[in-house]
Amino acid sequence: MERSVSTEPDVDHSALLARVLSLTEGEQDQIALMATVACEVHHSDARFDWTGFYRVVAPGLLKIGPYQGGHGCLTIPFDRGVCGAVARTGETHLVPDVDAFPGHIACASSTRSELVLPVRDGAGRLIAVFDIDSNKPDAFVEEDAAALGHLLDAVFARP
Repeated sequence: MERSVSTEPDVDHSALLARVLSLTEGEQDQIALMATVACEVHHSDARFDWTGFYRVVAPGLLKIGPYQGGHGCLTIPFDRGVCGAVARTGETHLVPDVDAFPGHIACASSTRSELVLPVRDGAGRLIAVFDIDSNKPDAFVEEDAAALGHLLDAVFARP
């Protein structure tokens, strides 16, 4: 079954949040949480071509975590690419054209736009970044960034 792809949001962010919270209720293992979030978010909207986590594994270094889609980069230093910029600054980056982002790392040549969000634990420590790629330019809107940021906080920063 092929998903139709548009650049308009197809996701019902409220329903996605409710589903993810239901599926992850009581779970504390970060990898299990990441795997579930990556799967549910990836399959929620046809714009999402690659969806996954890069975990903070050492000072200044991200390593691939659970994801959906084709192969991702195995490691990303904080000083490279969109994921590194988010890890370094702690701020969400919505990139409408990855070719216009200085230092973009092309893990997949099909990626045209990207949304990357910081992931923090309950103590506020950066534990990962959540990366969503699209093969369409300008695929993401601020509503996606806000809703997915809320979802990540609800899953990873909860007591």
